Amino acid sequence: MITVTEAAATAVNLKRLSDEGVSIWLDDLSRKRIASGNLAELVATKHVVGVTTNPSIFQAAIGSGEGYEEQLAELAVRGVTVDEAVRMMTTADVRAAADILRPVYDATGGRDGRVSIEVDPRLAHHTAATVAEAKQLAWLVDRPNVMIKIPATEAGLPAITEVVGLGISVNVTLIFSLERYRQVMDAYLAGLEKAQASGVDLATVHSVASFFVSRVDSEIDKRLAKVGTDEALALKGRAALANARLAYEAYEDVFGASRWTALATAGANKQRPLWASTGVKDPAYKDTLYVDELVAPGTVNTMPEATLDATADHGDIHGDAVSGGYAQARADLAAVERLGISYDEVVKQLEDEGVAKFEAAWGDLLDAVKVSLSGKGVEGE
Repeated sequence: MITVTEAAATAVNLKRLSDEGVSIWLDDLSRKRIASGNLAELVATKHVVGVTTNPSIFQAAIGSGEGYEEQLAELAVRGVTVDEAVRMMTTADVRAAADILRPVYDATGGRDGRVSIEVDPRLAHHTAATVAEAKQLAWLVDRPNVMIKIPATEAGLPAITEVVGLGISVNVTLIFSLERYRQVMDAYLAGLEKAQASGVDLATVHSVASFFVSRVDSEIDKRLAKVGTDEALALKGRAALANARLAYEAYEDVFGASRWTALATAGANKQRPLWASTGVKDPAYKDTLYVDELVAPGTVNTMPEATLDATADHGDIHGDAVSGGYAQARADLAAVERLGISYDEVVKQLEDEGVAKFEAAWGDLLDAVKVSLSGKGVEGE
């Protein structure tokens, strides 16, 4: 069995990534990962300083049933609803993970050591319900290092402001477009202003904005392949990086303006860009593409474990790969548009599909738990 010292020696690339100002968060969680000590090991040996979850992750973990048998049996005896059972299991996992990450949270002054849990995806288009769900999740997990994930839908924007205004830390998810990203940052600043007016200590509020990466290439590459010209094919694999780099430019712009300066003086924390969906989906691309080429200070990269391992093994961390590439990024997206591929159409489609995928995963999870509860003699309705 590999020792902690030996494991740390294989994580030179991950240390280099951390030293460049990138916080490494694991994009996965399960009861097995917690109970086996695997999560603690990743924190100790692979520079993991946070965890993100989503409905698909919980569907895979709880749907397998592994590690949840005892809690399911207890929930069945109590005759809880399916929705309550899912909420109890997911918040238990997040609470346990938050306890594992608590030393990181304390050491970084709350910047890292965070564990994210998402509001019920069926509420993505309902502002008031999203706010109520966010408050409930924060209360149920009851850990200072929890982050509540709210999708960046039109209905989600005012919910972000309201929740941040209550002093709750938020992970804004499913961001695809540059315009929507600016709206997200504005919603966060409005929330901080609301919190300040209510007497909340702004230093206690943290946020990240999860800007999705690989799905942009998946959709635009598909359209470029249909165009089929040499010019189109040469643009494959460039749109997602261009989009993310321009998002970082927007971040620098917003958090360099006077509105932010006033909040910073009051102790507020920047809303850091988080690169999400960083697992490469096209086998033609290097499996660490969305890590190597998105290194920038003050960012978070949340990775599936396969991407984490690949980065540790053969990542090419060569300093800031973002802030010097804005002109080329604009040129790449403009070239895609000239070929008749609408950026606005693509990002709208990806947002709609993202919400739908999480709703479907949540539905599958509810169905699996319903079967488990019924099998123990309780209908779970």
